[in-house]
Formats: sequence, C-alpha cells, structure tokens
Amino acid sequence: MSDLLVKPSGTSGKVHDITPESANWGYVGFGLYHLKAGETAAEETGDREVILVLVEGKAEISGAGEDFGELGDRMSVFERKKPHCVYLPNGTNWSARAATDCVLAVCSAPGKGNYKARVITGIEDVVRGKGANTRYINPIAMEETDIADSLLVTEVFTPQGNWSSYPPHRHDEDNFPEMTYLEETYYHRLNPKQGFAFQRVFTEDGELDETMAVSDGDVVLVPKGHHPCGAPYGYEMYYLNVMAGPMRKWRFKNHPDHDWIAQRDAG
Repeated sequence: MSDLLVKPSGTSGKVHDITPESANWGYVGFGLYHLKAGETAAEETGDREVILVLVEGKAEISGAGEDFGELGDRMSVFERKKPHCVYLPNGTNWSARAATDCVLAVCSAPGKGNYKARVITGIEDVVRGKGANTRYINPIAMEETDIADSLLVTEVFTPQGNWSSYPPHRHDEDNFPEMTYLEETYYHRLNPKQGFAFQRVFTEDGELDETMAVSDGDVVLVPKGHHPCGAPYGYEMYYLNVMAGPMRKWRFKNHPDHDWIAQRDAG
C-alpha cells in the first residue's frame, strides 16, 4: 500500500492521528474522532492552531476558556449542510462531548497567536468547474477569511461520475506570487459508504507517481505534485482538505499538459 494512503485505525475513538512527524513534512496535522453520544475528547493545542470541524453529528465544544455550546447541524455529511467549526489558537486547549454520535476532525498547523478562539461563521456556497468537473465547495477557512495564522481548510462535494481537484494542479514551490508551498491532506467520504474513488499524486518528472483507490474514511497525503481525484458513477465523494505552509496563500499551477481544460472552461 502507498505511504500516501492512510487507513483509519479503527471505528471508535481517535481513528486518524496524522502529525508532521508521521507524514514526514513540516506543517499539516490531521486528527479524526469517532465519538458515541456521551463520549468525550480533549487535547492541548501546544504550538499549533486548530480548527475543529464537526463532520457529522452534534457535540458540546469548549476551548481557550470559552464555552461554545452545542454545535452541529448535519447527521450525514452528504446532507451538504454547512459544517459547524471552531478556531482555537496555539497555547490553549479544547474539549468536546458528543451530544449524538459524531465525527470530529482536528485540523492543525503552526500557530502564532494572532487570532482569538471563535466559532467560524459566514461559510459561503461555491460552485467550481463545469460538466463532469463540477463540484461544490464549503470554504471553511481559505485565505479570503482572516481568521488563522497558517491553516487553510475547505470541504468539497463531488457528484457521482465527476472529477475533482482537476485539471491536475500543484502547489509545491515557495515562489509567491506564482506558487505557494502547501502540504495537503484529503479526508475522503463516499456515499454509499461501500464505494471507492481514485486519487493520483504525481510530479511532472515522474519521481512521484502514485494512484490510490480510496475507501470511505481514508486520508491521502499530498506532500508535492499534482493530485486529482475522481468519483465513479453511483458514488458521491466528499473530502475535507487541510493545507498549510510558510505562507497562508493558495497559489497553484495546473499541469501544462492539461491546463487547456481550465482555459477552455474559463472562456
């Protein structure tokens, strides 16, 4: 199995615990809890800022000395309702108590203490692409929102039979404004859950070229290179992206062989 494909460690408790050390990179962390009603989770943020995303279910969340109350609005991620999310700066802590069975994502990156803890609101509806390249975006914390030091977080819903993160693009050079270096994780969900999808991670020189069949609950690591993914007919695909690097900007370049698709669709 590819080192870039991370399977959940079980079905309860903390099923993903991806750190910069385990991923062999410098910025992005991703954790995921499956909690039954009444169960709890708690962590210190340390030197990292955190965005908690209630992927599914409801939970009472507190952190950084504040009680945010019961959050969560969707029992299935494929309801496509807006997620309920909380930002927490470095040097604080958080705790969650599941009010229903819930799935809680913990997105993290280096923090500088410039932002206060808060519930993230005002998440927009964004449609990207055309035809079989159409997908639907919830930009939780992209660069247009001035709420984090390092983290860029977004949700993407891809209809059955469609492609996503396409045309292939990369953001693996620290060369602003042409491109920014951003590590990235993809947490995948599929509907119905017995389905599969495909994701390819590859560099233009062929030094890295991995194509993975992803199952419901898998995480794909993108340390560099292009990273398109596709959903077979009959299966919707969701993914939660976490990106971070030395600059909180998302600047990428399409693969030169396939950029004509983006140019055509922009016309």
